[in-house]
Amino acid sequence: MPKFAANLNFLFTEVPFLERFALARAAGFTAVEYPFPYDYDPRVLKERLEANGLAQVLFNMPPGDWAGGERGIAALPGRRGEFRAGVAKAVEYALALGVPRINCLAGIRSERRSDAEHWRTLTANVRYAAEVLNAHGLTLVVEFINRFDMPGFFLNRTALVLSLLDRVAMPNVLLQYDIYHAQREEGELVATLRRHIDRIGHIQLADNPGRHQPGTGEINYPFILAALDALGYQGHVGLEYIPSPDTASSLGWINRLGYGLSAGKTAATPK
Repeated sequence: MPKFAANLNFLFTEVPFLERFALARAAGFTAVEYPFPYDYDPRVLKERLEANGLAQVLFNMPPGDWAGGERGIAALPGRRGEFRAGVAKAVEYALALGVPRINCLAGIRSERRSDAEHWRTLTANVRYAAEVLNAHGLTLVVEFINRFDMPGFFLNRTALVLSLLDRVAMPNVLLQYDIYHAQREEGELVATLRRHIDRIGHIQLADNPGRHQPGTGEINYPFILAALDALGYQGHVGLEYIPSPDTASSLGWINRLGYGLSAGKTAATPK
């Protein structure tokens, strides 16, 4: 059965961030993810994870100037030093928190640079990151983001990430497959999962339209989750959706589809 991870940037936002760990555990989750840990001392985050019996399964590398509109810098020419510093910082947090995989955001293309320059930069940066992570037993995942939600993002389709993986040629670099982004950009969800499951290191979900929980839109999640089971997918599925109308009521789809939390079992009593 699927192992679900609560994305704390999307779920339980009714309370401040550090209070969301306890709410996730009370709801039955044993795993969480969120984009960026860097605003907090890793000791603070580790205490929240351990106090609530949670494992963190994913976070992103530093994205550049997020407030200024940047969405990653891995593909941006001229930012190699900043990217490498970000790799070191991400590894520091991953080791402190026991996080096994880190997501790399390619970023929004620069209109002043060619696609060839972006590809050279992205390939070199991802290979460097993969080598550093590999030395620590960590996995690097790379995601694509649909061009409707994020115009100009350099990687917007499955094939582009797989092309990058081929160029980098490192065994610890895998695709992060976000079902919501895939539906908006290309469809062919289960066919893609079947074709490339061995190259997928993490999965996230939301329905479309609206990016709300499964059952609110057009995506056939009973079919998709059953396919993941049949394929033997062993990773987590991150719930990266906007809950409607609120987090607690949005989680009802899990039981309605015959699943549960706590690694596929019924919800556990929080510590």
